[in-house]
Amino acid sequence: MLTLDKIYHASKVLKDVIHQTSIVKASAIDADCELYLKPECLQLTGSFKLRGSGYKISQLTDEEKARGVIACSAGNHAQGVALAATKYGIKSLICLPDGAPISKVEATKSFGAEVRMVKGVYDDAYAEACRLRDEHNYTFIHPFDDENVIAGQGTIGLEIMNEMSDVDAVVVSIGGGGLISGVACAIKHLNPNVKVYGVQAEGAPSMYNSIKENKIICLDKASTIADGIQVKEPGKLTYEYVQKYVDDIVTVSDDEISTAILTLIEKQKMVAEGAGAAPLAAVLFNKLPVKGKKVVCIVSGGNIDVTILNRVIKRGLITSGRQQTLCIQLDDKPGQLLGVSSIIAEHGGNVISVHHERASEGEITDCILRIVLETKNFEHVREISAALTNAGFRII
Repeated sequence: MLTLDKIYHASKVLKDVIHQTSIVKASAIDADCELYLKPECLQLTGSFKLRGSGYKISQLTDEEKARGVIACSAGNHAQGVALAATKYGIKSLICLPDGAPISKVEATKSFGAEVRMVKGVYDDAYAEACRLRDEHNYTFIHPFDDENVIAGQGTIGLEIMNEMSDVDAVVVSIGGGGLISGVACAIKHLNPNVKVYGVQAEGAPSMYNSIKENKIICLDKASTIADGIQVKEPGKLTYEYVQKYVDDIVTVSDDEISTAILTLIEKQKMVAEGAGAAPLAAVLFNKLPVKGKKVVCIVSGGNIDVTILNRVIKRGLITSGRQQTLCIQLDDKPGQLLGVSSIIAEHGGNVISVHHERASEGEITDCILRIVLETKNFEHVREISAALTNAGFRII
């Protein structure tokens, strides 16, 4: 059974394994609540996962340690298991889905683990890890559906309540459900009045669907930029704990997650991966009833691949109205481009690319101007568009 005593024991055991991440007030972020961040992206290995895997491995018998451990992961659990196993002098083998970010794969190797890439998503890596476990008699370290792992993650809940006992709500991302199970268990035992909300990606709503349907649902597919929570089926234990302790679950889109990542970078100078930014996305896009409340979002990880980060930032700029592409139909004659650019300049827009082509359709004397702008927000976009239209230019 998962108990508050077990979570306290995990906190004691992990004292020399992790560092306690202090809550940060996010006063720079424009939200309708009093917003705080629990930056597990600054944890050793860059994610909260070290807590669960570290406690689980510390509780293994000598025989289990001698057999070596195996795990499967989208990346963060892999690093946690690798580092914890190395700390205890144990061999570790990690199965990762082949779509895992290169940064996470290389980091896992650097912490001392042997890595095996598996075609598919997390659930496919899980099946391969189970096969290898049975074949070689390894000790399996489950990423979320294990009470010791959940207890380790629950230490975050203890830290939040110790540092901010008057918190109104805590917002947590959900993949398999280990993090929110531990956090919610700890918080609800210490203060049942504190709300605990879960957040999933729209492209991987396994726990969301399961709670709504009142039974465990396995998705046919899962697809999201938040690879850390891209799980097709929640755990049996975590499903039960979420049912018992979590007040509500909402979903956020990849565009909303991208905006949250960009917001954390710009406003808080904090780098988060998709799973880590999902709770903030739920708050920013008013998915939760937290207006005027004191709210802590757990930024669960910061291990985002730099090759993806560029695309995510661009998506975030577009979603927040900071970048806009306009297509304008023009008469193909001298001075047209000058007229367009003058209006944009007068209204404070910044042109970052221009593509001019003679139209393949419409009047033979027409041409198309495709222009990419840096703008302040959607209101600024509308202002520029209206000025162009008023000047006789046709936006298509």
